[in-house]
Amino acid sequence: MTAVFIHGVPETFRIWDGIRAQLPNARTIALALPGFDAPFPNGWNSTKEEYAQWLIAEIEAIGEPVDVVGHDWGCLLTQRIVSTRPDLFRSWVCGGGPVDVEYTWHDTAQAWQTPEVGEQVMAMMTPELFAAALEGELGEHAEPMARHIDATMRDTILKLYRSAITVGAEWQPDVDAFGAKLPALVLWGRDDVYAPPAMGKRLAERVGAQYQELECGHFWPVLQPERVAELLTAFWASLA
Repeated sequence: MTAVFIHGVPETFRIWDGIRAQLPNARTIALALPGFDAPFPNGWNSTKEEYAQWLIAEIEAIGEPVDVVGHDWGCLLTQRIVSTRPDLFRSWVCGGGPVDVEYTWHDTAQAWQTPEVGEQVMAMMTPELFAAALEGELGEHAEPMARHIDATMRDTILKLYRSAITVGAEWQPDVDAFGAKLPALVLWGRDDVYAPPAMGKRLAERVGAQYQELECGHFWPVLQPERVAELLTAFWASLA
């Protein structure tokens, strides 16, 4: 069985390195979303639907149902692809990204979604400033995450977030209708300042998923890799 990992924003596929290192007996693939230190397909516009379709094509190419794990925007996209193409998956795990009509985008996301304001914010979002802003939560992990932020990623983020202002209203009905048909585990940081744990609990209740709260903030893939790997191993073993 293959486990596919989907990163968030402004992350890269490397956010999964610590967890994958704890899963030496599993076949794992960390996909690199276009625009996040990865090239664009021709004609790419960085919308949420393009990312969902791109992921579906990548997973179709694997040739068997997979276990998918998503964080942050990877969590939103995981909910979308499992609800529209459940045949491609054995199970799904996600956290840190609500597809929920009751969710209000955090302040930074709202700034990115606002024309001109978003561009001004992004002009200040250098790797150095981003690393400094996250050092309190991420410590030594802040600089490695921030170093890949460039002009391409900044522009990509603006386009993605502006395509997703009403993502809860657009995607939640499908998630609620089809998400419960697959085994699921929701992981959420107890101290997540971008999406409160209440959002994770609501998701788990809506789709009949297991729920596990982690003793950390938003970036649980790098803050608690050993614990997450332990939870993934136990969850996947229960499916056998």
